[in-house]
Order: sequence, then structure tokens, then C-alpha cells
Amino acid sequence: MLLRQWLQQAETALQALAQQDPHASDLAFEASRLWADVLDKNPASQRLYLDQSLNEAELNRLNTALQRRATGEPLAYITGRWWFWDLQLEVAPCTLIPRPDTELLVEQALALSLPLDAKVLDLGTGTGAIALTLASQRSQWHLTAVDFSAEAVALAERNRSRLQLGNACILQSDWYQAVAGKSFDLIISNPPYIDAADPHLQQGDVRYEPLSALVAADDGLSDIRLICAQAPLHLRPGGWLWLEHGHQQHEAVQQILHQAGFTAIQSRRDYGGNWRISGGCRLG
Repeated sequence: MLLRQWLQQAETALQALAQQDPHASDLAFEASRLWADVLDKNPASQRLYLDQSLNEAELNRLNTALQRRATGEPLAYITGRWWFWDLQLEVAPCTLIPRPDTELLVEQALALSLPLDAKVLDLGTGTGAIALTLASQRSQWHLTAVDFSAEAVALAERNRSRLQLGNACILQSDWYQAVAGKSFDLIISNPPYIDAADPHLQQGDVRYEPLSALVAADDGLSDIRLICAQAPLHLRPGGWLWLEHGHQQHEAVQQILHQAGFTAIQSRRDYGGNWRISGGCRLG
């Protein structure tokens, strides 16, 4: 079978998924990503291979991956890799799949007026996406990334090691536990913020992601409350806290930040126009 024929077959096989799942990506894109990632090819070179035959081993690998995707399994978990900012990261079902909206936290962090050798804490790092991106963009910053999951910590460390980012360290921690007594210029987090009854948990890729990284009590706000309440103990004067949250939570998060003593509180919309991150500054 020629690659051109397999790609057409793959798009047809994925059509049923697209009809069931409005969150499914462009079919041609998904078929192309499967081919490139499963066979370790450069997606940009696909046109050079369109009229080349796939051998039996390649067909078996591609069709196995296609069958998994057609049942709804996330593309990122099938390929074991995903892009965030300009980094390719290893991903696995023990962590969330990095999403473009979370890049907003990186943009905000890079826009802040922090010391040249700023110390930054990433709470609930997962794949390490936020911390490792900041470490790659600011070589003089010192990044500490923590996660409760030992599996996630091991995965994030593999990403850090492969990317050779010596200005980042990955620790296992229940939120601030492993950084007791330490202070930072910026604390940043994409914590669990979805209510357990939210119907979105039964849709799209979220069905396969770890609930511990998605769901929080108190209408999705319990972890955000804890992070905000304890943040002043770990922030230097003038330090910032920025959090990702649900699109209807920005007013509640602003109030939580105010109650924790933060000033200059603000929120930003994501690329879809939804309120997505909020933050504030610790004074004095």
C-alpha cells in the first residue's frame, strides 16, 4: 500500500470519531501525525513519501495506532509525544496532555518584570511543560517543578534530561511540602479545577486523562484556594502568583486572590476568548 492510500484510508476510519467527538482534530492532520510519529518521520517531508510503498511491519504499526485513535484514545498518548511552545515533550496517561491554552501562562510569566536570576516554582508540573519552557526561554532563571505523582515526576525528569535544561529541577511534592522555607519570585500553576460533576469529563481526550490532575472539590476551586492561601509564605515581596482556571471561574479566583492578600489582581482570556488565567502580586 502506498502512503497516499493509507492516509486516505486513515481519514475515512477517523470520520466516525469526528462525528461522535466534536473535539476531534482535523482528520488529515491526525492521519499525518500518526504516520510521522509512529514511523519517526518529519511531517514536513510527507509529500516526498506519498507514492512510496509501506512495508508489512510499517503497515501493522500504523494500523494498530489508527485503531487505537479510532476508538477515541488521544493522539498524544498513542504517539507518546506532544508539542508545547517549541518543545517536544514525552507524554503518558499519568499526566495531562499539554494544551495551547496553557501557553498563556508561559506568555504571562515571560512578560513579567522579574529579576534576571528569578526563582520560579511550577506547582503540579505534569510533563514539565510550563517549567521546562520557561527554563528554555530564560537560561538564568532557576525553575523548581513539583508534582504529587511519582510517575509524573519521573516523566518530567526524562523531559528535562533529554532537553538538557540544567536550570530546572523536578521534585515530588504535595504542593508546597518539598519547598518548605524557600521563597520564589513567581509561582505558576495549572492545577485541577474541574468540578467532579462537569459533563466535559465525559468528552474528548479528557476521558483518558488522570482525574487527579483534572478534578477538585468545592466546585473545582479547592486546590486553587490552597495554592493561593499558602503562596504568600513562599513568595518574595513583589512576587507573583499566576494560575490557570476554568472559563467561568475568573471572578471566584480573583476573589480568592484578594482574600489571600494579593494586589494588582487581573485575568487574561485564552485564544478562544475565554477567561483562562488569573494572577496577583504580593506586596511588602
